[in-house]
Amino acid sequence: MLVIRPICAADFAALKQIAVESGHGFTSLPDNDELLLSKISRAQKSFAEQVTSPGQQNYLFVLEDTQSKEIIGVTGIEAAVGLDAPFYHYHIASHVHYSPRLGVKKVVETLNLCNDYTGASEVCTLFVREKFRRGFAGQLLSRVRYLFMANHPERFSDLVIAEMRGVSDDNGHSPFWAWLEPNFFGIDFPTADYLVGIGDKSFIAELMPKHPIYVALLSEEAQKVIGQVHEKTAPALRLLQKEGFLHRGYVDLFDAGPTVEVALKSIRTVQQSQLATVVIMDESQLPAMDSGAQNYMLCSTDVCQFRATISPCIRYEKENNTLLISAEMASELGLKDASDVRFIGL
Repeated sequence: MLVIRPICAADFAALKQIAVESGHGFTSLPDNDELLLSKISRAQKSFAEQVTSPGQQNYLFVLEDTQSKEIIGVTGIEAAVGLDAPFYHYHIASHVHYSPRLGVKKVVETLNLCNDYTGASEVCTLFVREKFRRGFAGQLLSRVRYLFMANHPERFSDLVIAEMRGVSDDNGHSPFWAWLEPNFFGIDFPTADYLVGIGDKSFIAELMPKHPIYVALLSEEAQKVIGQVHEKTAPALRLLQKEGFLHRGYVDLFDAGPTVEVALKSIRTVQQSQLATVVIMDESQLPAMDSGAQNYMLCSTDVCQFRATISPCIRYEKENNTLLISAEMASELGLKDASDVRFIGL
């Protein structure tokens, strides 16, 4: 069984391995032991806190194979970004230059430094280890965040964003940064990306151009990747788009990857998921794993002991709004008869 749960201290080695495997451009998980340990500690504190409004909480989850005990992937939610340090983006704006006398009309684009997403919640840190990229692993890691948010909306902002990894090669070369670096920064992309990952953002305010940048003045290679995602990030973007996330013209400062947004109440999984009561049944009374039965994603409503899974071995009885599950599944999810759960059919 694949089960999502809050991260714990024992997951450090797995998180470090994921940080290594994710490579350059995956800013939220730099390969830094001290930072990774602090992320685990912060997440544990966040799950334990009594919260009535979004603050500096970070909820980090891992996906575990309960049989092999391997950690398959990781996913997270920042309750509110930009509260303790500036949260920068470029916003793409269009300007019309028109000369009636000459009959010349030009539409030009600029990149404008901004902090427009300050206070928004961010779904982030989604990574599935390559050898496990099959079945429902990616979808479970992506959508479980919305089930958790639907259960506890008071912990999150009304606006939810996701920063998408921009175009870079295996060596960490970013075409967009290749233009910025010699003109303004003098450090390579992996170094800048790492500094942001460990929370050292002071160099941005110190060195980033303060005035709008005309897109037409950038190199052709840099222009082509503005708003484009890394090939390994494309599946994650498609999942977000299915949930209702849209690109409103905001891009990352370093690799120009798009940031997408949606209102919390408009997220597809939030809208379509529902609460039900659990009934624990004998295994023989439930659909077989290979029977072609509908898959359901379900989660507990607890915070500290949150658990979630996806399975076809579930039966939903609409007339009394109950989910029939096996004793094994109930045990893995920490559920008892009559426990409340949130679920969605896939």
